[in-house]
Amino acid sequence: MNLLSRMLLLLAGVLGAAGVAAAAAASHGESRNLSAIATIFLAHAPVLLVLALHGRSRLLGGAAVALAAGTLVFGSDLALRQWVGHALFPGAAPLGGMTMMLGWLLIVVAGVAAKGGAST
Repeated sequence: MNLLSRMLLLLAGVLGAAGVAAAAAASHGESRNLSAIATIFLAHAPVLLVLALHGRSRLLGGAAVALAAGTLVFGSDLALRQWVGHALFPGAAPLGGMTMMLGWLLIVVAGVAAKGGAST
């Protein structure tokens, strides 16, 4: 397993655990930020896990990096807003969101560019 795969595997576990913690915390109060963190982390952690274990192309590697970076920026911005009262930096949440969208679109491109495969 290469370094990128190991880092993605580590991040998938951390995001999954943090997503569950954010969901639990959000259930005890009314926090849109915690609910959003839970949703984003729990949606992206399994994708990063799959890409860590099975992403073999450069496009999928790029998708994984974009998804990981976007998720971290977006989630960090919301967490800072929740607990510190200010943003990570101006425009961090939109930048993180656009970076996540780029990652998803790179998965689309990887699917279109894929060669061969099993036929049924």
